[in-house]
Amino acid sequence: MEEATPHLYAIGIGSNRPHHRHGRPAGVVEAAIAALEKHFLLFDASAIVLNPAMGDAGRDFANAVAIVESDLGPEPMLVALKAIEGAFGRRPGKRWGTRVLDLDILAWNGGAYNSRSLVIPHPGLDQRRFALGPLAQIAPEWRPSGDLTFRHKAFRLGRAKKVES
Repeated sequence: MEEATPHLYAIGIGSNRPHHRHGRPAGVVEAAIAALEKHFLLFDASAIVLNPAMGDAGRDFANAVAIVESDLGPEPMLVALKAIEGAFGRRPGKRWGTRVLDLDILAWNGGAYNSRSLVIPHPGLDQRRFALGPLAQIAPEWRPSGDLTFRHKAFRLGRAKKVES
């Protein structure tokens, strides 16, 4: 029988709704990091940062990134993360709505992955400071798809100028 090869995953963590037990969104993110550590081998977690909401989410978000190791492949990992969200009270709903917990696979050490339900690296990663900043903090030299490092991607995004419409 072949042993499963461990994978490293960069997990984006976000919350913009208080939780009855964990309190404000930053407390929810802290509790989510602890839940990830309970289920997987936690290598590192970034600082928690506060960010403006995207889309119609309304309230500002508390965000962080964790690097975890798991024997799970991408699809089972997504199922495991959805189960953790559910344990925190997350229910399927509006795409950009408020949420008590959002866990996203941002990258993994397996390179590019694409299925009906999951794309890795996360399709919006290169435009999201709230994800690239923490990734550059804890995994600066990681090349998510063999191209630029997280540090370089964060630097590029920081230098990007806003386009006037």
